[in-house]
Amino acid sequence: MASNPRARIWDSLSEDAQLALASQALYRAAETIAAQAECLAEEIEEGTLADRGGAEALRLLVAVVRATGPGSMAVAGHA
Repeated sequence: MASNPRARIWDSLSEDAQLALASQALYRAAETIAAQAECLAEEIEEGTLADRGGAEALRLLVAVVRATGPGSMAVAGHA
């Protein structure tokens, strides 16, 4: 076992619990990225940031992140 207290806690969890936590973390990270990209796109549209075609690109990123959401982030193998 690892000497890091957090690693010891993680190692003490069942594989199912580790997979569930990892899946939730991926989902929350994707939502954070999508929200930040949407915010940047709005800033570009409002003129706060220079528009170099970024708003459309950011919205594409938002769509891709959300389309490949929790269902496609299934963890394969072992935790």
